[in-house]
Amino acid sequence: MDILKSIEHEQMKNKIPELKIGNTVRVHVRVKEGNRERIQVFEGIIIKKQGGGVNSTFTVRKISYGVGVEKTFLVHSPRIEKVEVVRVGRARRAKLYYLRDRVGKAAKTKEQIGARIETKEITVKEDIVPVEGETETVNQENLAVETPEAVKEENVETVTEVPTEVVTEKPKEEKQTVAEETKPEIEEIKKDKKTE
Repeated sequence: MDILKSIEHEQMKNKIPELKIGNTVRVHVRVKEGNRERIQVFEGIIIKKQGGGVNSTFTVRKISYGVGVEKTFLVHSPRIEKVEVVRVGRARRAKLYYLRDRVGKAAKTKEQIGARIETKEITVKEDIVPVEGETETVNQENLAVETPEAVKEENVETVTEVPTEVVTEKPKEEKQTVAEETKPEIEEIKKDKKTE
């Protein structure tokens, strides 16, 4: 592998979010202010994706106080915490620059009816983990070189049952309405008026 490509490969994230143009997304970005670090959320429509590898970027556009704001994020940036899909939009173009000229509701993409809002991730590179005991040794004549075999790790989900307590709710006491509570007082006032 080329030296530059190997360095770039180290910088890439293992899993990146699946980004589609026209989707409304919420990007969680780590922002450092002095000694403090916080997460800032930027929500808008993805208007373009470009580049490949480590340099791939996507641009998100939102309208803030009547002014259009566009931010370009690196897909593999360590500053990006996560990308959530808020709304699945329908776009028939690769670049949605025409949204810049639109105002109000027209500046949004049409929503895809019946689309599931899922935050999917694409696996870019897989971790190669050597398993203990599975190394080959070559004879002393070949300088005793050990070569680890590449093993793909499989994720197996296990389900464990945890006993839970059964909680029974007590029946709620029926509250008297205001009319029922004040009924005796009203009758007393009527009796007082009749006697006068």
